[in-house]
Amino acid sequence: MDLVSYIEFLVKSVASFPEMIRVKEIGSDEEVIQIEVLVKETDMGAVIGKNGNTAKAIRTMVQTYSYLHGKKKVKINIESF
Repeated sequence: MDLVSYIEFLVKSVASFPEMIRVKEIGSDEEVIQIEVLVKETDMGAVIGKNGNTAKAIRTMVQTYSYLHGKKKVKINIESF
């Protein structure tokens, strides 16, 4: 499973409308991979979580996954549409 698929799996697990989730890599340099996550506006609360706890947990899991697979630091930008 690649990094984008892993992030998509995690975000879809907490979303009410998983079919509306879009995840793509928007950039990469020597140190950082940037990922954009687009969710339906009504799912923003579930994906971000109270005090941002769900988003922090997703970011922690993704960074651990990346580290274990010899990848770079990952930055995740969560946006709604």
